[in-house]
Amino acid sequence: MSWELSLRRQTTTLVKEEDACMETNSMFLPDELIVQILQRLPVKCLIRFKCVCKSWFSLISHDPQFAKSHFEINPATHTRRIALISNSRLGTRSFNIEASLNDDSAVSVSPNLHFLSPLSYLDLRIKGSCRGFILLHCASSLYLWNPSTGVHKQIPLCSNLYKHFYGFGYDHSTDDYLVVSLCNDRIPNSDSVPSHLWLFSLRANAWKEFPSTTHLPFYRIASSFNPNPEFLFNDAIHWLAFRHGMDVYVIVAFHLTERKLIEIPLPVDVDYDSTRCGLWVFRGFLSLWVLSYDAIDIWVMEEYRVHSSWSKTLVLPVGPTDFIFPICCTKSGDIVVTNGSYGLVKYNNKGEFLERNSFGKDALVFLLAMYTESLLLLPVPGDNEQG
Repeated sequence: MSWELSLRRQTTTLVKEEDACMETNSMFLPDELIVQILQRLPVKCLIRFKCVCKSWFSLISHDPQFAKSHFEINPATHTRRIALISNSRLGTRSFNIEASLNDDSAVSVSPNLHFLSPLSYLDLRIKGSCRGFILLHCASSLYLWNPSTGVHKQIPLCSNLYKHFYGFGYDHSTDDYLVVSLCNDRIPNSDSVPSHLWLFSLRANAWKEFPSTTHLPFYRIASSFNPNPEFLFNDAIHWLAFRHGMDVYVIVAFHLTERKLIEIPLPVDVDYDSTRCGLWVFRGFLSLWVLSYDAIDIWVMEEYRVHSSWSKTLVLPVGPTDFIFPICCTKSGDIVVTNGSYGLVKYNNKGEFLERNSFGKDALVFLLAMYTESLLLLPVPGDNEQG
């Protein structure tokens, strides 16, 4: 039987050598396949993988086409996060909105805003977000910032006009990012405050006044108390505004691709002078929330730009001292709100309380913005190529 044992050992050795050879060969993948695999991984993983090798670092950090393909290849898998920015330089945290508010593993630390001066934190405002970038407004400058990668760019203020109401969006027809500003003239002792519309193109790296909208009738923006008062929906930036001459509150929208200003009526059964309200997306629709003494009424525009389609869809019960604002909905329909400057609350899709957490308890005030994780880069000024 010794020859059988010897043969068995030789066979086992050959099998092991063949398995090792197959394992070695299977470790080789064509570069094209590697890129396709990387394009389907979450941003958080890719940030870690930059240290694997120089070619991966260059691909993930500096290749605009890879970043664009990664963002567009499967939008359904995008990770949406809420950024919490402290005004006392304690750092920036974010959490995955699909996770539990009490899941510490869903909270991550984003790159600090090292490009801001210490005094800028005291006057920092958030003016919108788009494709992973957040628009920050300081006393003398605007900044575009990607919390996932730390990429940022400073933008000068558009003019010395009286008030600025900024928004930020993407024009897919020109592959360009636009900062939009409604500005008011300084007219002493006058009730009429003409407005102007200015556009900043990232590709042109310059502001330009939109000529057909000079002296708009919207001279006062309604105080919305919204974490993101300049709101992006349906390829348009939306503001709550007061229309001079008609003395009514309306939604003013600027369509980024059509370069067109749109006026959208609001529900009539709301006292806009004495309530706190704001715009957001609820179940895929342009929506209005209205905070009263003991509830938040949620109005939905079921057909975009059709006034008769406004309907009160849900009522969230709140305490008389609660100061909360809806932020977003999860994929399962849960509603995430912020309760002032110190925490977050989640309701289910029926408006029933689920959980809360105080993420901002170690800061006096924190700013809040919702964004989508991305590796996207900003266009280089003067580069008119579309990827």
